[in-house]
Amino acid sequence: MVYYFTSNVITPPGFIYMGKDKVENEELIKYGLEEDVWFHVDKLSSAHIYLRLPEGKNWEMIDQDLLMDCAQLTKANSIEGNKKDNITIVYTPWSNLKKDGSMAVGQVGFKDQRKVRRIHVTQRENAIVNRLNKTKVEKFPDLAMEKENRLKELRKRDRAAQQARQKEEARIAKERKEKAWQRDHAYDDLFTEENMAQASNQDRDADFLDDFF
Repeated sequence: MVYYFTSNVITPPGFIYMGKDKVENEELIKYGLEEDVWFHVDKLSSAHIYLRLPEGKNWEMIDQDLLMDCAQLTKANSIEGNKKDNITIVYTPWSNLKKDGSMAVGQVGFKDQRKVRRIHVTQRENAIVNRLNKTKVEKFPDLAMEKENRLKELRKRDRAAQQARQKEEARIAKERKEKAWQRDHAYDDLFTEENMAQASNQDRDADFLDDFF
């Protein structure tokens, strides 16, 4: 089971989700998307919270109100962290998560510590947590299929973009070729047989020189 939340502190609303337990966490780790940002209480057990950013959005420039929504939801879903004040929430792009066979179920590491950010949370903000919990929806998604469909969509989009680029490159190449031909043949009309004949004295009337006297 996966829980979905909606954050209305931004427009369009933020899309947040988390697994019910460590088994679902494993599925979320495995089938996350490039635009997902992972949240967890630092050094304590907690739910894995994910924020799915709009495509092209920089994970290091998340709106502060949305960031606090994610941090408060993460704190609220930590048995120990929810009881403590002054805790730290860590977050990083899904693509920076590292998982190997030596790790316990639900446990992850980081590929690059430089891509890990931290948020200090002074205390639980019930107004934020209650607002988010009112939007909670429980679903049983096929995460593997969702990811495959997303990847298919991206591949289709990439092919379309590539075809568009190739078409534009072909148009530009044709245009350049035509301009080069026009440049190279700009004086062709000056040397046609008709124009050469008009410029030649060979076929003129014998009296044509009279025009000059």
